[in-house]
Amino acid sequence: MSGPVLLTGAAGRIGTVLRGGLPERGWALRSLDVVPIVDARPGEEHVVADVTDRAAMAEAASGAAAVVHLGGVSGESTWAAVSHANIDGTQCVLEAARRAGVPRVVLASSNHATGFTPRPASGPLREEDGLARPDTFYGVSKVAMEALGSLYADRYGLDVVCLRIGTAAAEPTATRHLATWLSPRDQVSLVDAALRAPSPGFAVVWGVSANTRGWWDLSAARALGYEPADDAEEYAAALVAAHGEPDLADPVHARVGGEFTLPEYDAEVDS
Repeated sequence: MSGPVLLTGAAGRIGTVLRGGLPERGWALRSLDVVPIVDARPGEEHVVADVTDRAAMAEAASGAAAVVHLGGVSGESTWAAVSHANIDGTQCVLEAARRAGVPRVVLASSNHATGFTPRPASGPLREEDGLARPDTFYGVSKVAMEALGSLYADRYGLDVVCLRIGTAAAEPTATRHLATWLSPRDQVSLVDAALRAPSPGFAVVWGVSANTRGWWDLSAARALGYEPADDAEEYAAALVAAHGEPDLADPVHARVGGEFTLPEYDAEVDS
């Protein structure tokens, strides 16, 4: 690929990790966020723009080799906020990529697109087993993101890879994370694989580390070239000592979306 990778949501948690790790894998970055990038690396382009601003996204996508789309609302909020930033924003990004001739888009989906799926009793969940069962408005926006990616892949021939990210954090902080953790090092490896995989077409893959207690089958991600290096099990003894073994009757551990499936995540719909 020639040209920089346009990274939206570059000032966020995962974006910051990628801004540190992707250049080490040889990728030049054009980092975009609604706030200034105050710690830009040498050679890193930076753009202040909203992903729903069509003119700004068209300009940002021009000359890019690929897009990694992280921008948007990163948790539950009102329908107006989530649908505008995450659904309208994703369509705006995909359309900008199409019009600019960018051949590949990597979309940050989420396990919360499948949040009400029961945790598997035996054997890991494959992508095709994780049907759309969103746990929140946020989860609905990720279902829509995947659907938009499928449309742009089928209708316009873009390579689109959707990453159903688990718990992206420096380290696990709850026993549920022993199954869902995606380490910073593996965040970089996963996105790098999604950018390098030859002709993936449309793909949806789980985004987690090689966790001993993991719920998700990583075969599809490995087929892209992803080789996770980390395992949350190294944190298990301390977390279990602090919180006890996971109670599989508890919805936090019985459903893929964990606490996002609980009543306290009921969102107020704005009038």
